[in-house]
Amino acid sequence: MKMNWVGVMPAVTTKFTKDDQLDLDMFSTNINAQVDAGVHAIILGGTLGEASTLTQDEKRILVQHTVDLVEDKVPVVINIAEQTTKDAIIAAEQAEKYGAKGIMVLPPMRYKSTDYETVAYFKAVAQNTSLPMMIYNNPVDYKIEVTLDMFEELVQYDTIQAVKDSARDITNVTRMRNRFGDRLKILCGVDTLAMESMLMGADGWVAGLVCAFPRETVAIYELVKAGRIKEATAIYRWFMPLLELDISPQLVQNIKLAEVATGMGTEYVRLPRMPLQGKERERVEAIIEEGMRTRPDIPDLVRAKANV
Repeated sequence: MKMNWVGVMPAVTTKFTKDDQLDLDMFSTNINAQVDAGVHAIILGGTLGEASTLTQDEKRILVQHTVDLVEDKVPVVINIAEQTTKDAIIAAEQAEKYGAKGIMVLPPMRYKSTDYETVAYFKAVAQNTSLPMMIYNNPVDYKIEVTLDMFEELVQYDTIQAVKDSARDITNVTRMRNRFGDRLKILCGVDTLAMESMLMGADGWVAGLVCAFPRETVAIYELVKAGRIKEATAIYRWFMPLLELDISPQLVQNIKLAEVATGMGTEYVRLPRMPLQGKERERVEAIIEEGMRTRPDIPDLVRAKANV
C-alpha cells in the first residue's frame, strides 16, 4: 500500500497490562476501531505511544502485530526518535524490515542540534532508507525548529515527503505552501488547531484524541474536505474541551483515561508515568464525562465512507 500522507493518522497509545506487559488484545480492539472509523494510516511509537519506555523487541512486536492486523487496509508508520544518527538509521532499517510503509522522524533527542546538524541528521536517514519520511517539526516540546530554509535542503530527497507541524502557528501552513507548493504534504500535529490548519490547506491530521474518539475525528476531516464547514464546526466545538487534553505534559494519561470511557483502552501507563490522581483526575474525568454525555451524531456522509 502506497503512503499518501493524507487524512487522519492516529498517533496510537501503547496498551499495557496491569503487570506492565504489552496488552495486544486491547491494542487490537483500538486499532480495529480506528480502521473501522475510516482513518487513513496508523502511527506507532510516538509520544502517545510511550516510545521512550519501549524496548526494541516491544517496538518490533507492535509493528509486526499492527501490520498483520490491518491487513493492508491502511499503511503503518513508525516514529523514529533516537539520540544518535546511527541508531536512527538502524531504526529506519528495522521499520522497513518489519513491514512499515513510512517513518515519522524527529530531530536528535536529548541534544539541541544546530540547524546544520539537524539537516545532516535527516539527510542521513533519508539516504539510508527507501521508506517515505515525514519530518516531525515540534519546536515547542523538543526545542528544535525545522525552518523553511532547512526544508529547502531536505526536499532534495524524494523520500522526504511530508511534515507533521506542531509549531502551534497556523501561518506555517501558508508559508510552506508559498515556498514549496504541493511538494510536501502538511499534517497538523496539534489537536486544538486541526480544523483551522485544514481550512488553511493542511492535508491531514496526526491526531491524539482520535485514540478514544475515532469517528468524530474522521468526521471533522471528511466534512472539511467535503466543504461542509458548518457541520464540521459543530463537531469541532463539541470536541474542543477533549482536544485540550492533548496539549498537556500528561497527555498520555489524559487520553488513556478517555480510552477507558469509550471502551477502547486501559489506564495502565509505564513508569515513571503514573495514572492521574486527586483534583487533576477529577477535572479530566469531568471533561470526559461531559463529552460522553453530549457526544454528537455523525453525518451519513462520514458513516458511508467508513463503511466502504
